[in-house]
Amino acid sequence: MFALLTAASLLSQGPQLPPLPPIRRDPQITYVDRSGAVLGVRGGKFGPPVDVARLPNYVPAAFVAIEDRRFYSHDGFDAMGIARAIVSDLSRGRPAQGASTITQQLARNLFLNADQTMERKARELVYAVELEQTYTKNQILGLYLSRVYFGSGAYGIEAAAHRFYNKPAAKLTIREAASLAAVMKSPTNYNPAEQPERSAERTRLVLDAMVETGAITGAQRAKALAQPAKVNHGGAGVAAQYFVDWLDDQARRVAGAQAQSRDLVVETTLDSATESLAQEAATATLARYKSRGVAQAALVTLDGVGRVRAMIGGGDYQQSAFDRAVNAHRQAGSSWKPFVYLAVLEAGRTPDSPVVDEPVTIGNWTPSNYEPEFLGPITLETALAHSINTVAARLADEVGRPVVAAAAHRVGIVSPINIDPAMALGTTLVTPIEMAQAYDTFANGGNRVSAYGIERIRVVGGSVVYQHPAPVSAVVVANPMLSDLNRMLRTVIASGTGVHAAIPGYDLAGKTGTTSDYKDAWFCGFTGGLTTVVWMGRDDATPMVRIVGGSAPADFWRSFMVGALKRLPNQPIPAGVPVAPPPLVATPDDGMAPPINEAHPDANIPT
Repeated sequence: MFALLTAASLLSQGPQLPPLPPIRRDPQITYVDRSGAVLGVRGGKFGPPVDVARLPNYVPAAFVAIEDRRFYSHDGFDAMGIARAIVSDLSRGRPAQGASTITQQLARNLFLNADQTMERKARELVYAVELEQTYTKNQILGLYLSRVYFGSGAYGIEAAAHRFYNKPAAKLTIREAASLAAVMKSPTNYNPAEQPERSAERTRLVLDAMVETGAITGAQRAKALAQPAKVNHGGAGVAAQYFVDWLDDQARRVAGAQAQSRDLVVETTLDSATESLAQEAATATLARYKSRGVAQAALVTLDGVGRVRAMIGGGDYQQSAFDRAVNAHRQAGSSWKPFVYLAVLEAGRTPDSPVVDEPVTIGNWTPSNYEPEFLGPITLETALAHSINTVAARLADEVGRPVVAAAAHRVGIVSPINIDPAMALGTTLVTPIEMAQAYDTFANGGNRVSAYGIERIRVVGGSVVYQHPAPVSAVVVANPMLSDLNRMLRTVIASGTGVHAAIPGYDLAGKTGTTSDYKDAWFCGFTGGLTTVVWMGRDDATPMVRIVGGSAPADFWRSFMVGALKRLPNQPIPAGVPVAPPPLVATPDDGMAPPINEAHPDANIPT
C-alpha cells in the first residue's frame, strides 16, 4: 500500500521516465563448433528489441500466460494482483512483494536494481505506467524479450533459442517456447540444460496456463507434451566457455576493425560431442579422487594437424573461469622424459641400447627412483616404460641438457626451459596445451603443429574476414628415431607405468608424469592423429595424496578416450618419414629461465 501511495505522489509531480538506455548494442561475436552449434557469445549483452510480429503467436503468448495474464489489459501494473499479494503477504507477516507485471519487470531491467525497498517498488510502478503511455504493448513485450536473462550466458530470447535449441526464436516449437518462458521464474532452477526435471515440471505449468488463456488448445498442449525436448546439452554449454575465452582475444585481434563494428561468427575446431565426453570424464574423475586431494583437472585434445577438438580448463567453469589448459604453468614431471629420450635416440642409441639403473650423482644432486630398489642393467625401452629417474638424469647429462631443451622446443614446447640437472625429470614449467602440441608431433608422423581453434571468421550474413591457412607439413622428427620413440611409448601403456590407460584394440602410446611431493600429475597419450593431454592437481600447488600419473590422470585419460575414439576411424600411429631433422643446438632462451625447484633435489618421482 505504501508503494502505491508513493507512486501516486511521484506521478503527481510530472513525468518521471528517464531516457531509455541505448537500444543499439555493441557488436557481438558468436562462436560455433565445427558443426555450427553455438558455443557462446561474447560482446554486446542484449540484442535489439524483438519484433513480436515475426514470432509465432504462441512464443510471446507463453510469457504472457505465465508471467502476466492481464498484460494486454492493464496500464502498467496489475491492481488485482497487487491486492492479492498484499493480503497474502500480510497474512504471513511480511511486506508485500511480487505481482510484478511484464512492464514492471522491464522498468526494473531498464532503469532500476533489484533492491526490495518500498521506494524502489514505487518508482518501478511509476516507470511502468509511463512506459505504457509511451510505447505500444508489442514494443514493450519486444523490448522485454530482448533483455531478460535465460541462464547459461543467454540474454534475450534469440540468444536463448540458439543456446538451448540451436535455432532462431521464430523456429521454436510450442514446447520449446514454454520451456523458455518457464525459465523466467529462476534461470538457475529451471534451466532446461542443467535442470531438465525441474524444467519439464515448470514447462507443464506454462502449457497449462497457455490453455487457460486460450493461447493454445488442449490438443496442442497434449501434442507438445508428447514431443521429447531436444535440449542442447553438449559442449556448447558451460564447459566450452574455457575454449571460447581462449579464442576471444585471438578472434578480435585477427578480425581487427570488423570486430568493433560488425556482428561476427567464429567457426571453430571444437567438436561439441567430444567436449561433452571430456567434461563428463573430468567431473567423474574429480569426484572419484576428491578424497585424495585432487581438486582441479585440465584436458586438451588435438587432431593430427593441431586442431583443438576438446578443451577442459577446470572442473567447473561457473566456480572458476581460470583456464588451466592454457594458462596454468606446472611442472611436467616424468611426462617430460620423452624429450630426453628423443635427444638420446637422435644421438645414435636405440630402444635396445643397454643402460644401468644404479645410484648417480650429478654435481651436488643425487636423484632417486620412485621404487627404492635399483634394477641394474636394463634397456632404454625398459627405463622409459618404468620411468627410471637415475637413467633419465644420466642420459640428459651425457647428451647435454641444452640439446634436450632444443629437442623439446623443436617438437612444440614454447615455454623457457631450465637446464639444471633436474630438468631431465620435468622441473620445467609448461602448460597442457603446449604439451599436447609437442606430443602431437609423435602422433602424426613427426610434423610440428601449433594448436589452434579458429577455422574461419565471417561477418553475419556477409563476407569471410579470416581463414586459417591450410596446414603445412614441417617434419621435425625423422625415422628411425620417431618409430623407436613411439615403440618405447607404446610399452609405457602395454607394461609400464601407464597400464591403466590401455584400451584394447587401439594403437596407443603415451607417458605418465608426477612431480615432487605429488603436486602435479599428468598423462600424455596418443593414437594415430589424435593426442590428448590431461593434468590434475591443486591450484595452490599443495600436495595430493600419493596421486601419480598412472592413477587419476590415466583413469581420466582412458575414460575420455574410450568415448572419443569411437567417433573416429581406428588409425595406427604413423611411422613417419626418413627425413633428417634440424641439427640439435641450444636455442637462445634455453637456460635463460631460472632453475626450477632447486630446493627439492628429489623432485624426481616418476610415473
